[in-house]
Amino acid sequence: MGLLSDPNRRRALISLLTRLNAPICVVCYMAGVAWFMGLAFEPFTLRTYMSENAMGSTMVEERFPAGERALATGREFAAHKKKAGGMPVDWLVKTMQSHGLEVFTQRFSRTLPFPDENKERYMVKGTNVYGILRAPRASRTEALVLSAPCTPGDNNNQAVGLLLGLAQYFRSQVFWAKDIIFLVNEHDLIGMQAWLEGYHHTNTTGMDWSPLQGRGGSIQAALSLELSSDVITSLDLVLEGLNGQLPNLDLVNLFYAFCQKIGVLCTTQGKLQRNDWDSVSGYSHAVQTMMLMVMKQASGRSWGDHGLFLRYHIEAATIKGINSFRQYKTDITTIGRLMEGMYRKLNNLLERLHQSYFFYLMPSLSHFVSIGYYMPAFGLLAVILLLRALDLWVQLTAPPPRTEDGVVDPEQMSSPGVLSVLTPLVISHLTGVALYTLPIRFQEMAVEHFPVSETEAVVLTAIAVYTAGLALPHNTNRLLSGGGTEQGWKVLKLVAVLYLAVLLGCTALINFSLGFILAITLVPVAAFVTPHVPKFLSAFVMIVLSPACTLLFSVFFFQELQEMPISFLDGWMLYLSVISQGILDHCLYGSLVYPLIALLVYPCWLIFWNILFWK
Repeated sequence: MGLLSDPNRRRALISLLTRLNAPICVVCYMAGVAWFMGLAFEPFTLRTYMSENAMGSTMVEERFPAGERALATGREFAAHKKKAGGMPVDWLVKTMQSHGLEVFTQRFSRTLPFPDENKERYMVKGTNVYGILRAPRASRTEALVLSAPCTPGDNNNQAVGLLLGLAQYFRSQVFWAKDIIFLVNEHDLIGMQAWLEGYHHTNTTGMDWSPLQGRGGSIQAALSLELSSDVITSLDLVLEGLNGQLPNLDLVNLFYAFCQKIGVLCTTQGKLQRNDWDSVSGYSHAVQTMMLMVMKQASGRSWGDHGLFLRYHIEAATIKGINSFRQYKTDITTIGRLMEGMYRKLNNLLERLHQSYFFYLMPSLSHFVSIGYYMPAFGLLAVILLLRALDLWVQLTAPPPRTEDGVVDPEQMSSPGVLSVLTPLVISHLTGVALYTLPIRFQEMAVEHFPVSETEAVVLTAIAVYTAGLALPHNTNRLLSGGGTEQGWKVLKLVAVLYLAVLLGCTALINFSLGFILAITLVPVAAFVTPHVPKFLSAFVMIVLSPACTLLFSVFFFQELQEMPISFLDGWMLYLSVISQGILDHCLYGSLVYPLIALLVYPCWLIFWNILFWK
């Protein structure tokens, strides 16, 4: 404290920080990137362990025997689905009732703001079917959920068959202390959203659905099952939920523990765990796995039906069966035993999962990176903004320099007007509001005047508004009489730098992956842009590091991580699809990435763009 309370020492410290500001910023940026890349190195990670005592042992005897019967049920379900042209509601109700469940249905409908060309739907109508196995040994105040989506074609029929087989087997057991809800939802996330809203008496998305006639207790945990083959080679655990939410790490540990016990190959991000962590290829594999998780989490979308449970504080994950070229095979009976073991352990819970981590990254299923390990990487980037703000503050409060004649430069003495700072702030955020609202509102007008579909109209309008924002400096200069001052752009940059620091900090606390990716691209722009740097080169760099180009590069990078490289034309089409899906996810499920980019990140970038062309 003496260093800061002593005026002389404080002045010396501030002088040192301002004199070495640029080198310190460069070192912090490189250290932050290096710290993040080092997180995948196994000695720097923690080994997973079970924190919840009620699930600390896998000493249960799994006896599920009906794998072949489940496959036969799945084939029967596929036949009825093909005959009905969709969800075979009557057959599902009859089958669940024959297994001794209390069966209910829920109808729902939703009109999309614009057609979803990926799944070729606009007016969505469907029915959810669910059966409740009442707990015979408790007061029925708590519940577990096992779901399987009814998807078009031949996908996921085996999952529905296994769900019905588990329902029949669980009905014969007497040790259940929680209600178990077996749910078959139609239209994937839309159907799941309707069921969850009906179960919790909420309607946050404006969807039409019929009230649920039957309920269980408070849902403690949920698993979504996706199987599309009679025999699989591995089980992949999908964790990323809406807005980057993750389930409690103990749910991951439970899955991994039973896979190890039963002898099932398990993966995360589709990547098997490797033991040669000390080799270059082993480290590269861990980085690839971790970066896939970062990219998925940063997207803010739900990568499985489980993702919508997380917003209701229900720990959930999706278990996806993969049938690849590997020679190792696992049958449905083994997967049924795995699910039985997990639900018997979840049945022992005395309270919600809370003792383990909610914020983590996973380079493999056996190791994780906690929030205390990865946050310093973001902190090193965020401190750059604070150092630049300190440097600007010192420049603004320092006495103006004098000429050789002892006369103060009048330009340095002139203080910036409120209008010169407020105008670019207002115009930037109005542009962001236009980017957020106009694409959907103007789709009908665009379709009438141009030969494009509704989805193309939404995406192209968003790109047009985004590009029009580049004219911000010209519009600002027209509104400002006499141009800006030297002090004016410094005040504006000080406000923008602090604004960006708060924005990135809040984003990283909610969704670390998104906050870190934005920091990697926006911090260099915020740190070094001034009106005195070369305009053409700096403008090119700023455009490359803008939010739109960051998204474009992320699309290609994600495909490379998945080992599925694509051409530039295919990548561009995928880029346009990602934009439309981001807007749809916001309208349908409440994803926050699109409004965050449009209303906050993009206007903040526009402020720095205005500083570059300051007159």
